[in-house]
Amino acid sequence: MCLRVDAGPPIAHVAAEAGISRRCLAEWYARWLAYGEGGLTDRSSRPIASPNRTSEDIADLVEALRRRTEYGPARLASELERPHGVTVAPATVHRVLVRRRLSRLRDLDPPTGEQPREVVRYEHDRVGDLVHVDVRKLGRIPAGGGWRMHDRGTEAARASKRAGPGIGKAGCTYLHTAIDDHSRLARTEALDDEKAVAAAAFWHRSVAFFAGRDNTPIRRVLTDNGSRSRSRAWAATLVVTGTKHKRTRP
Repeated sequence: MCLRVDAGPPIAHVAAEAGISRRCLAEWYARWLAYGEGGLTDRSSRPIASPNRTSEDIADLVEALRRRTEYGPARLASELERPHGVTVAPATVHRVLVRRRLSRLRDLDPPTGEQPREVVRYEHDRVGDLVHVDVRKLGRIPAGGGWRMHDRGTEAARASKRAGPGIGKAGCTYLHTAIDDHSRLARTEALDDEKAVAAAAFWHRSVAFFAGRDNTPIRRVLTDNGSRSRSRAWAATLVVTGTKHKRTRP
């Protein structure tokens, strides 16, 4: 539009063709003449000066009270007025908390009142660089429910724990999970145990799963220090798949 105005047509005509007001295009054209193409980039609507903005001394006092008491804006405004003689609206207190990134309780560490440390998550650059493998143990629910359903000490609750066909102990199931560090593509199987043979078979199936989705080759696998990951069966499986083994630090 500025180029069209430079070519000769009046600003009002160019603005009407573009469906905007003449005043808007006039402001843009003035910035075009003063700064060139760089003057047409978006600018902040924040004013250059804010003479009525809450002073930093009061903002510091709001922050100190917030960290010490964890009160909300309304209660902080009351606390400021009574002992300190500072009259501030709750809305103003809220704006100060937002500006200082203290408007949510989760922004504060409950024991100390300090802001929690920012979590920096690492991530490998390519798929297959590292796959995490872990096992989670979950208790099965007995047929008909356990003590939460029948209450403790009842005959039905005791029957759910007895050994025998149909009502035997529910036992546990083991969720074996493999997840790629870069793509976050994951695979989980519910198996009857977490022993080395089951873990090795799961890894074979997981390698095939990732290969079918272009996550290949798998260069490293990260596990805990459990007996399954220190077994010969697991080591032999990694030799077959050509994967380097890494363990978490104890």
